[in-house]
Formats: sequence, C-alpha cells, structure tokens
Amino acid sequence: MSKRKERGFEHPLSSEITPRAVYEQRRDWLRWMAAGGAGAALAAWAGREAFAQAAPPGKLPPLPGARSTVPGAVTMDKPTAYEDVSGYNNFYEFGTDKEDPARHAQALKTRPWTVVVEGEVRKPGTFDLDALLKLAPMEERTYRLRCVEGWSMVIPWVGYSLAELIRRVEPTGNAKYVEFHTLADPKQMPGLRSRVLDWPYVEGLRMDEAMQPLTLLAFGLYGEVLPKQNGAPLRLVVPWKYGFKSAKSIARIRFVEKQPTTAWMKSAPQEYGFYSNVNPEVDHPRWSQATERRIGEDGLFARKRRTLMFNGYEAQVGSLYAGMDLRRFF
Repeated sequence: MSKRKERGFEHPLSSEITPRAVYEQRRDWLRWMAAGGAGAALAAWAGREAFAQAAPPGKLPPLPGARSTVPGAVTMDKPTAYEDVSGYNNFYEFGTDKEDPARHAQALKTRPWTVVVEGEVRKPGTFDLDALLKLAPMEERTYRLRCVEGWSMVIPWVGYSLAELIRRVEPTGNAKYVEFHTLADPKQMPGLRSRVLDWPYVEGLRMDEAMQPLTLLAFGLYGEVLPKQNGAPLRLVVPWKYGFKSAKSIARIRFVEKQPTTAWMKSAPQEYGFYSNVNPEVDHPRWSQATERRIGEDGLFARKRRTLMFNGYEAQVGSLYAGMDLRRFF
C-alpha cells in the first residue's frame, strides 16, 4: 500500500483504504420518493424502520432517548452495523489505523469526568458528567456522517442539541465562536506519542452553527452509552460537516471572540479549513469529494454514492452560509 508522509508520520492514502465491511446493497428509490408528494409520510415510515434496525446491541449500559422532532434529525438511510460503527474509527489519540481505537481505547477512564466551560459566558463552571446527562432530555437521532477520506456511515446517536448547554451558560455578546478541547492524556492515549497533530485536539464552530438544533452533544449510540473508541463519554456531532469537526472525549468548551485555529488547520491548513462543510464541488487537494463509499456497501458490484451538498442537510443549514464563497471558506 502506498503511503504519504506528514510531519514524520506515514499515513496510507485514503483512496487506497478498503473499508472492513460486509456488503449490503441499499436501493436509493426511497430518497427519490421522499422528494415527491408522499415525502412526509414516507420519511416517517423510514424513520421508524431505521430505528427498528438500530436495536441496542446489549454490549454497554443502556442510554435510551425519545424520538427527536428536530427537522432532519432522522435520516431515511439504513443504519450502519454496530460492529462497523464501533470497529472502524478515526480517533488519532489511539492510533491512526482504523482498527487502532477499538484496540487501544479500552483503557480510557470515563468516570469521573468533568467538562470545563469558560470564556465569554456569564455562567462559567465545571460540569460533572452526571449533571450533563441530566441537563436536557435525551433524544434518538440518526445522522449521516461523512469522512473527508471518502467514506460514510449512518449512525443512531443519543444526546441533545448543544444549544441546550449553550443557553444555560449564557454567552455574552463577545462570544462569536465555540472552541472544543478534547482530553490529551499520554498515559491513556498512546497516539499522543505521534507528531501527526499538535495535542490536544482542538475544534471550533461559529456561534450560529453551534446553536443550530442539529448540532448534537452525543452521549451514546445505538441506544447505549458511547463506546470508548467512538468518543466516550461525550462528543460533538455536526452532521453537515466532515467528521473531523466532531470532537471526541470533550474536556473543555471555550466561548471566544476570535475564530479558533483548529488542530487540522494547524497541521495542514491547505487541506483542512475552518468550516469543513461537506461540499462535493470542492475537492480535497489530493482526491475528489464528489462521491463516497458507504460502510456496509463494499460488495464487488457496489457503486460509490454521489456526495450530497452539506451531506444532505442543505434544507436545514444552507441559510447559515448564504452569500459565502464556499470554495474560499472551505
């Protein structure tokens, strides 16, 4: 396999990575039908079908939630198998191979866990995990998640809108962005010994992006608490952006006036912009973003899917970027 070298660390080319998955052919006619007059009824049916296929696997403590009523929160797509969701991950704190997180993350201690909230807020503080779990009602949401490497999944998450937390800490008028810092503990995270990123992992959102109801503070998936390799005990999920915007194992949230320099912007600014919106018309410098391979559809005759603008959430979030040059602000 060919490799690229970045800051002294070798990575396989994403275009050469074959996902570890079992072929499951999925017809696209439901999406087409939903665009017609029967769209609302069909979407409701598909939502019920999706959650029926997303039964808790019984591997971790249960974390149930009510069905979300947020527009766009339940995709019609078939959920990706739990084994793939929990076994094929990007979580560089535990290694850069897709199987590394599942192998190495089990040593992560997720209790006790606190999240510091600071910066331009009237009510800063340190939140215990149990307090965060009780802060708002848990919801079930099935989101598409698209990786910049060209693969995607459909994941049944459990959590609540990040806006619930934001409203409670009362940002000041100076809070223009929200910055997320993840845990960086070399004793628990062997990947921190690499120089692929400048640790800790830092991500950020514009305030209106953070307040968008689809932006999820996730505590679970498939009706159970998050597996450690998926970002336990809590992570961000922003479904219209590339997956690396969804910070895992969050330890600190800062409200700031200036746009944060995120981890990937610092590492490779020519490849990873601040916005990172899924846009099939803007190629990565080394590969096309026009199509994607859905994990679980890797059979001999499976064709790549056409990538949708904003990952298919344009109706919900497109107005956030009205008038912006999405090639410049990539």
